[in-house]
Amino acid sequence: MDRYNAELERLQEQVGRKHKLTAMLRSLKAQQQELAEEEKRLKSLRIKEQGDVDRLEQGSLAAFFYTVIGRKDEQLDKEREEAYAAAVKHDTVVSQLNAVNRDIYWYEEELKYLQDCEKQYKRVLAQKAELLKIKDPEQAAVIGELEQRLSYLKIQHREINEAISAGQAALNRLESIEKKLDKAEGWGTFDLIGGGFFSGMVKHSYLDDAQEQIEELQVLLSRFRTELADITIDRDIQIQVDGFLRFADYFFDGIFADWAVQNQINNSQKQVAGVKSQVEHVLAKLQGMKSALERELISIRQKLNEVIVKG
Repeated sequence: MDRYNAELERLQEQVGRKHKLTAMLRSLKAQQQELAEEEKRLKSLRIKEQGDVDRLEQGSLAAFFYTVIGRKDEQLDKEREEAYAAAVKHDTVVSQLNAVNRDIYWYEEELKYLQDCEKQYKRVLAQKAELLKIKDPEQAAVIGELEQRLSYLKIQHREINEAISAGQAALNRLESIEKKLDKAEGWGTFDLIGGGFFSGMVKHSYLDDAQEQIEELQVLLSRFRTELADITIDRDIQIQVDGFLRFADYFFDGIFADWAVQNQINNSQKQVAGVKSQVEHVLAKLQGMKSALERELISIRQKLNEVIVKG
């Protein structure tokens, strides 16, 4: 009997994994389509903005016009800022799309090895049922139901732990970005009251660090969203999670033209704090679900032990 139990537990884990992979792939392919469209749009924008810079630098009619009115340098700075913003946003989406494509590849490869797990599970379950019917049909039914519920809860518990791990990774990155922006704000304030070249240089160093981490954060937020694909959560939380996919785009919108301006740093801090609050909210919900699962696991194990002892 122990041999059947071990085999059934192994196969039920495979069935659970197959269902989760299917749900995650469904989510990833939706992200892939959305990101591919966004990448195409941002690539066109990047080419256009760089073209504007090139025309001014190479002496086009527009360059002549701005030279005549004495605003060529000002306009060139503006065009360079817009080109840089477009490039950063495009690079971020490309990085995110590459990560999604990698995940799709590996999950599809893993899924190939799980195609027959449901058939195998049913076959072994039928063999065990036949054996139990011979010994004690009534007890067999009770034990079978409890064992199935126990295996299901174990799978759910592992999936919630994986989602919590993904969410915590995103939260850690958000906290790191928050610290960088806080330091940039502090040095920016010092810069405003006459800190000079050094304070401005330090401020921009922290802003550059925050910008680099935003790209990593976007991948982590997308992965968190994917891990939640097979977990039933409230509709309001699902709406928050769906919004994670476009965080970097919103974050970078309009930020470069006034990046050095203190007010823009404050706005960025608010954006990061808002997403951090959303991630914490989802994590709190997951922790509550995990605690409820653990209580039920203890209860099912106790019931199973009682049935076995009495039998």
